Amino acid sequence: MTEDTPLLFGRTERSGLKTSYNDALIITALLANYEIGRIFIDSGNSTDILFEEAYDHMQLGDISLEKVNTSLYGFAGEVVHPRGMISLPLTLGTGVARRTCMLKFLVVDVPSAYNVILGRPTLNAFQAVISTYHIKIKFPTQAGQEKFRATPSSPESFTSRLCVKDKKEHLMKPTWGLPPGKKERIYAQKKSLGGRNTSQSPTCRGTTGYRNPTRTPR
Repeated sequence: MTEDTPLLFGRTERSGLKTSYNDALIITALLANYEIGRIFIDSGNSTDILFEEAYDHMQLGDISLEKVNTSLYGFAGEVVHPRGMISLPLTLGTGVARRTCMLKFLVVDVPSAYNVILGRPTLNAFQAVISTYHIKIKFPTQAGQEKFRATPSSPESFTSRLCVKDKKEHLMKPTWGLPPGKKERIYAQKKSLGGRNTSQSPTCRGTTGYRNPTRTPR
């Protein structure tokens, strides 16, 4: 597939959907060998954000963090100082049409219903086009156009539980500090992708996976 191939959305692509037109785009993707749920795609965000609780359960360690002087501002003007920045591989899609890009994430410590927010840096890196009407994402790969549907949001999406499967196959299930009474679950499950180390790979690849350097278990 070439960069000139148009990424189009048709009316029939919304068939079967029973959700409203205002649903958020929420996906599951592979981030640094973990399958992460509750990833919010926000084209209005100029940064990619990894929330601290999810980061800690991925056991990446502070040694991987770069210090940053950037401050983030919330809706009410409150200032958030990131814990740091980290470069991680993000894989979207499945099979031969999947694509992996190295991206920089700001790690922040604030309550959130999400594990990750993907902003314009991710969309531009993948050359992705989103349609909130179709609740779909499309992007080009070496194997052709990849498309997948986001998970429709629901009233239960504002309180979530995060699960991380560690190397000993034990489950840790801390709860988010959000409004009670909801039960929707988000998860981050360790999952090997195979492929090559990105130390000798381009920033964004079309069909190969990513393997983290071997880390000594804590």
